[in-house]
Order: sequence, then structure tokens, then C-alpha cells
Amino acid sequence: MRTRAAVLRRPETEYEIVDLEVLDPGPGEVLVEMAYAGLCHSDEHLRHSNPGGRYPIVGGHEGSGVVTAVGPGVTGVAPGDHVVTSFLPACGHCRFCAAGRSNLCDKGATIASGKLPSGTFPFRLDDEPLGGFCMVGAFAEHTLLSEFSCVKIDPWIPLDTAALVACSVPTGWGSAVYSGGVRPGDTVVVVGLGGVGANAVQGAVHAGAMNVVGVDPVALKREFAESVGATHTVATAEEAVGLARQLSRGTGADVVIVTVGKMSADAMAGAMSCLGKGGTLVLTALADRPEEGNVSLGGQLATVFEQRIQGSLFGSCNPFRDIPMLLRLHEEGRLELDRLITKRYSLEQLNEGYRDQAAGLTVRGLLEHSRA
Repeated sequence: MRTRAAVLRRPETEYEIVDLEVLDPGPGEVLVEMAYAGLCHSDEHLRHSNPGGRYPIVGGHEGSGVVTAVGPGVTGVAPGDHVVTSFLPACGHCRFCAAGRSNLCDKGATIASGKLPSGTFPFRLDDEPLGGFCMVGAFAEHTLLSEFSCVKIDPWIPLDTAALVACSVPTGWGSAVYSGGVRPGDTVVVVGLGGVGANAVQGAVHAGAMNVVGVDPVALKREFAESVGATHTVATAEEAVGLARQLSRGTGADVVIVTVGKMSADAMAGAMSCLGKGGTLVLTALADRPEEGNVSLGGQLATVFEQRIQGSLFGSCNPFRDIPMLLRLHEEGRLELDRLITKRYSLEQLNEGYRDQAAGLTVRGLLEHSRA
């Protein structure tokens, strides 16, 4: 079938709205009419670099929609089901899924190119095969997904709210709860208070942190973080260092979570300076290019203070367990989702949305596929 989508033809360009073809679902595949897509900063990394992948590519990986058709062998969803996309597939059978670490599922090996686990590219543009970013392509009005990337949700849940639990909410929340292992009484510092960092704040609060310090130069983001539970906010990591020591009565932060939009040596150094004895530094942020994300570590200090460095992919979450759970928390009034959406955009306004993000005007922008 034909559909409209936002495509990056090459690095360092803006999204172009095109008409292209979506393939029919094959074995284990699902055709989804997308309703909403979050404007995640990971798609901005895609604009600058796609390591191991290829261009052109359909952007977007955080989304929600309705199943319109399924291929042979699909049992998890059926036409009419409401789904949230998982930018990391979870097969349930590989070594990592079987060990409860489905965010590291072996089926995620081709997410950079957008090729589905079957080896299929889901889109064609002028007879050229195209992938969808993270095997999703949420910036298309219709997309072809692996069954392993479709999380069925209850039909009464608003799809705009649901889109956020495809990436930013579990990534941030899990960075605190799972990757960081925040415990009651902890002092936590979250460096970067965008769509992921705001949810790291919520996760730290849920885990029982006594103090949650949010760090961001943008006043709007600091104010929002306070509204979802941050006990203190500051503009710079330098300010957070003294505050973390004061709040912890001299030891430093128990957990520091780095959720800046672009990882850098400076961000790493600022975060490390907040970390106390026995503390855990959680690296959730990415750089535009892998080599730009290389950071140095003071090994001597890490040794004598027994500090841990923990990478965090999707907040160490299991999409088929945690996406429904997070939506249930929202239903019960224990997790803020609605106010995360700062502004809504049409497909044609996508580039404007990312300019607003870069200017610090949004916590989370949301693309509405049905918006005229």
C-alpha cells in the first residue's frame, strides 16, 4: 500500500515528506496504522549519524497505532488491536530474553539499518528498499513491524499518552529503578531533564529516593522536573556537586543518571564529580557519533570508592512486561504521562518540532498523524 512518511535521505539534512510503498506483512510481521509518534532525541542522532545503517531511512521509533493486518504465524496481535511500538524487539527465546534481559534481545542486531528480523526492508521508495529507524519507522502513517516489536495495550488507553511509553518513559524510569537500582533514602542526581530525564526523576521518586536533584540549563525543564518529584533543581553539574554532598551529609550522590541530549566528556566529568562512595553512574545518553561518546574514567577513584559505571539501554526494561505496567501506573495516578507532551505537530511540522526541541521549548513533542 501507499503511505506518507518522513525520510532522511542522507546525514545532516532535514526530514523530507514523501509518498512511498509499505510492503504487505510476511510471516511474523504486522502492518500498523500509526496514530502518534514521539519526537525523541535519538532520531536527532539519526540525522547526524547512523552507525552500521543506511540511508535513506524512515525516521521515528517511539509510537502507537492500530493493527490493520498480520502475516502468517502471528499470534500476539490481530487486526484492530491497539499497540505500542518497541524499538527493541523481544523474541522471548534467545539467551538474553530467557535470562530476563530482553532489552538485549538478539533480534535487535539490525535495528540501525531498519531491516526486520526476517531480512525484509519494510518500505520502498522509487524501487529502492528502505528501513525504518529501530525497525519501527514511526514517522510513517503506516509501517510494517516485526511481531516482536508490537506490544498490545488495552483499547481504552489514549494512544497519544501510550506513544510515550514506547521509549522515553521506560528508558528514563528504568534508568533509575532498574539500571541505577535506586533504593529508599538515596540521593539521586539526574543530569539532563528532557523526555528521558524527567522520567528518570519519576523513577527515582517511585523507588523511594530521599533527594532527587535535577540538572538542566533550561528553566522550563527544571520547573517540570520539580512538578513530577524533583526535590531540588540546578542549572549546572557544578552546582549539583555541592548540593549532592550537602544532601547526603558529605558522601555524595548514591546514583547519578546521565540523560543529556548529547553525551560528551564534559557531561561525563560533571556527572562523575557528583558521585559518592559506593555510588552508581548510569550512562543512558548517547552521542551523535560513537567516537564522540568516548569518555574517560578516573580508575583510581572508582577503585577506592567502589563506584560502578552502568550502561542503560531502554532503562534495562522488558517491553512486554514494563510497557503495560507503566500504563497501569498512569491509570492509577502514580505516573505522570499527559503533561509530558508539551506541544503537538503534524507530519509537515516535524522539522519545526525538532527545532523547538533544540531550542529547549519542549519536554516532549508529539507527532499526530491524523492532524491536518
